[in-house]
Amino acid sequence: MKKIGVLFGRENTFPGALVERINSMEIDGIRAEFVEVGGLKMGEPSGYSVIVDRISHDLPFYRAYLKNAVLTGTQVINNPFWWSADDKFFNYALAAKLGVAVPRTVLLPHKAFPRDIDESSLRNLEYPLDWQDIFDYVKFPAFLKPHDGGGWRDVFHVHSPEEFFHAYDQTRDLCMTLQAAVNFKEYFRCYVVGQSEVRIMSYDPRRPHHERYIQDPPRYSPTLLARVKKDALTLCKALGYDLNTVEFAVEDGVPYAIDFMNPAPDADLHSVGKESFEWIVNTVAKLAVKKAKHAGRLPELNWASFLNGSPAKVENKDEKKAAKSAAKKKPVARKK
Repeated sequence: MKKIGVLFGRENTFPGALVERINSMEIDGIRAEFVEVGGLKMGEPSGYSVIVDRISHDLPFYRAYLKNAVLTGTQVINNPFWWSADDKFFNYALAAKLGVAVPRTVLLPHKAFPRDIDESSLRNLEYPLDWQDIFDYVKFPAFLKPHDGGGWRDVFHVHSPEEFFHAYDQTRDLCMTLQAAVNFKEYFRCYVVGQSEVRIMSYDPRRPHHERYIQDPPRYSPTLLARVKKDALTLCKALGYDLNTVEFAVEDGVPYAIDFMNPAPDADLHSVGKESFEWIVNTVAKLAVKKAKHAGRLPELNWASFLNGSPAKVENKDEKKAAKSAAKKKPVARKK
């Protein structure tokens, strides 16, 4: 029996619906259940062919458990090795490299440095920073936000240097980014599943949290929607995420990727709405089953493969071609 496990926290609607949907498919040899884990022996298999992870970003024990599970053959949605290394500033730089529009962004040193860091640890750090150059590049209004945060925590909307410094003084030892604000008319949050399926949802981050998903959206330009879908897929394929949401703010017809590091995105029935909820549950269920059917294959853990294609695979193909070419050129020994 191949088991699909769901690892979750405070969610009340999605985990149960996902388990129920997978089991209702009645696929011979595949069952879904909630993960149960206690003290973990190193190198011990998890017992699951696939685990859908919804909580390990908040609990280091779960993250360590999932890494061990991957090493023993479990496929985890999403790969905990990459998720541990990812950050939003890297994502912005990657998006720009891939040709996806992103707002001008600068990474800033900590306002207050982490514990046990003193002046001798900062000898490579420019001081004072050229704040005017930073402001001239980003321009106001802008958003000051953590380089690896989420849930709109510690995000400040600033309109001047004075507002910036007032906000910056409140960021403690967080590493922050300053990003140009987009004066958007349209805003989308896109669910991307399996690096192939996309659901574009109209969204308004200015509304209260429970009202942000627009249940009766206006009609949008097919050209705009096509670009949003294309860019969302481009980003998730490059990052290697099988489950993610990508947010776009649209100004003058250009969709700017604002946030695309959401490997455990909101999937609550009461926020996304019934239609989107059904789509998410059904699509993730199909992905988990597909992975379970191919269980036993250790996934590629080389992070570079998520960005440029697997160097090892490319090298092997070249070696095979070279070997075949050499074999053709090699003279055939004749019998005497």
